[in-house]
Amino acid sequence: MPAGVTWGQYLAFSSAAMLSMLAGSQIVHQYYRPLQDLNKYINKELQTLPENVQIQIRKELQEEGVLNNS
Repeated sequence: MPAGVTWGQYLAFSSAAMLSMLAGSQIVHQYYRPLQDLNKYINKELQTLPENVQIQIRKELQEEGVLNNS
């Protein structure tokens, strides 16, 4: 076993680490809401590209359901 620990200790630590990562990511998404204004940032970045590229990327993102029809 890694670092000379028992399987029980290794599994307990791994489980605790995984649960804390999942809980932390859930709290971040509930508190900060990082994806709430994603469309605004996508549209802002698309404006820096040429028109023909913008149209193609918007079409692909709308087909994938990432970008709203706006």
